[in-house]
Amino acid sequence: MITRACDGIVKTLTKMNLSASHTLISSIPRNYYNTLADPNWRATMADEFQALVNNGTWRLVPRSPGANVMTGKWIYKHKFHSDDTLPRHKARWVARGYSQQYDINCNDTFNSVVKPSTIRVVLSITASSACPIRQLDMKNAFLHGHLEEIIYC
Repeated sequence: MITRACDGIVKTLTKMNLSASHTLISSIPRNYYNTLADPNWRATMADEFQALVNNGTWRLVPRSPGANVMTGKWIYKHKFHSDDTLPRHKARWVARGYSQQYDINCNDTFNSVVKPSTIRVVLSITASSACPIRQLDMKNAFLHGHLEEIIYC
């Protein structure tokens, strides 16, 4: 089989260097201890923690014997506007659900999300009715759900 490489035909690759730089923002921290040094991240974590407390997301209880305790970690992210301005830092505390065992401390996994087809239907109805469309960001929307099970974190 004769190929281009055998005949010495080499096609040059032109690569584009596309990069965005955000010079005036703090970097995303790698761990909890690096976060404490930055006042922006520290304030964001305090807001997230206060939202967890205000919504009654958890109670401090003694560990029951034999309970599977899920660990958690902080996730950090920058939230940008479309013009690349930084409106806020975002910090979330998430439970590491992969430590659960099926039929021992969980029976079902479910993530409530909107299907793309539902979004298309709503947008087509509003466009055909000439209704105005607005977008909102609900902070801590996942905290408004209720669990029937007891989960130790």
